[in-house]
Amino acid sequence: MKKIVTLALLPAATLALAACGSADDASTDVTADTVEMPADEALADVTEEPVEDADANAEDEAATQEVEAAADNAVDVAERAAAAAAADVAD
Repeated sequence: MKKIVTLALLPAATLALAACGSADDASTDVTADTVEMPADEALADVTEEPVEDADANAEDEAATQEVEAAADNAVDVAERAAAAAAADVAD
């Protein structure tokens, strides 16, 4: 019985929601000039010059050592792999 009442009220609820809406077309009201501001206009009031960060390019000694150690390990692994491949071919 509850299903029948629910199904009977569904069209009425749908019509009530449809009556609340408007039929205005939003695409005609909005243009590119009102949505986005060109970059030149956005930066027009900026008068300060950029400042260089002295620490931006500073190298971290520990990180450099880690990278060099990883590179050395990679070279060792490549040499051992080549030697193993050569030994396997010789057998």
